[in-house]
Amino acid sequence: MSDKVMSLADAREDALKATAARERLVALFDPDSFVEVGTLVQTGCGGAGVITGYGLIEGSPVYAFSQDSTRKSGAVGAAHGSKIRKIYDLAYKTGAPVVGIYDSNGAALSEGLDAMAAYGEMLCWGNNLSGVVPQVSLVLGVCAGAAAMVAASADFVVMSGKGEFFLNAGDTQSSSAEACAKAGVVHLVEEDESSAIKAARRLVSLLPSNNLSAAPICGFTAPEGAVKKNADNLLDTAAGIVDADSLFELQPAFCAQTAKVALATVAGSTVGVVAASNSGYLCSNACSKIARFVSICDAFQIPVLTLVNCEKFAVAVEGHGFRGGVREVAKLAHVYAEATTPKIAVITGKAYGSAYIALAGRGANADYTIAWPDAVISALSPETAVAFLAGDKITAEKSREQVQAEYIANEATSLAAAEKGHIDEVVDPDATRAAVISALDMLAGKRVSTLPKKHGNIPL
Repeated sequence: MSDKVMSLADAREDALKATAARERLVALFDPDSFVEVGTLVQTGCGGAGVITGYGLIEGSPVYAFSQDSTRKSGAVGAAHGSKIRKIYDLAYKTGAPVVGIYDSNGAALSEGLDAMAAYGEMLCWGNNLSGVVPQVSLVLGVCAGAAAMVAASADFVVMSGKGEFFLNAGDTQSSSAEACAKAGVVHLVEEDESSAIKAARRLVSLLPSNNLSAAPICGFTAPEGAVKKNADNLLDTAAGIVDADSLFELQPAFCAQTAKVALATVAGSTVGVVAASNSGYLCSNACSKIARFVSICDAFQIPVLTLVNCEKFAVAVEGHGFRGGVREVAKLAHVYAEATTPKIAVITGKAYGSAYIALAGRGANADYTIAWPDAVISALSPETAVAFLAGDKITAEKSREQVQAEYIANEATSLAAAEKGHIDEVVDPDATRAAVISALDMLAGKRVSTLPKKHGNIPL
């Protein structure tokens, strides 16, 4: 055996030795499907600090990189960045998702500006592919500084309980998984990395390969029992509409009391579910949460099913003030109006004024709006409507409460809205699933040509 062959064998054996980074990739992909790319790339004699390659998740091709903290602490340098850039380049050419596993103590300081350039390329490639192929970040170790920017730019961020996710050194209070979940920085927190990897696999399996592919189709079972009409959690209501055991809630700790979002399947096809709201109003953070989720669904042509029980928008975050609330509400309305993916709204309770317009109004681009018989749909809240429009009806014999009840019974019913053409159908709660499936079938071929422009100016 020649010296060159022996050297190659030794280098390959060293590169392929078992590490946590490699084990994570093996766990991410279907059995025996992982193929490494750039195995022999080195930085001096310490390796590149990242393992890259491709494989299958539920039978579909996916690219991935896994930072290797056992090699120079996973430090990001020129070689590290070039391996990740290669993965992004392959994903761009083939239209396949990218999963990034983060576990690095930071930049290779000895490489100076070359390390900064590597971060810049990672950020640029990730953002250029945003909305083209799904991207999932897995934070399983330290993810700090510029790496945190890159990871947070993905469509979804999954974090293990032992992960650390922060921008500035010493920011320990906000770096824990619990803090990141409450702040809405991550979409899912799992107790350990094995559970986090399984969550990432499930996420990828629910998403299309790219923005031109159809959503995956899977087997399904219809939900059992009646739809929950007065559930405190609107996702419990949604559970009676979507396929059994298919709800996959995202950002459950962020604005949990006002808005909830989830991926699910209906008749085996992926949909995005928005529950607006659990408390009767939407705060600024809830608006931002929903807007981000609907934007992702729209990018990959995933239909959006919005359950509406919302009286108003309200600022519930200290320090935001009135203008901050308006900005977030405008952002939400912008995303819904601009989205061209199929949008179905189900009004389960109250839908007043601007909340109705943004979330369920046909004028704001909802494709199909369904309401339950007991829904209350009004341009103003009944209290305000009576004060402005029916104050003369309040007499000694008829109280304000009685006049409001009459207004709700006669002027603000779902039947009245349907008669005026403002909603498309009134259905019994137990018939909602069938109506949604029919609407999704009807909208399956939806294609909309928008005005030629570079992009809309969303109120960020």
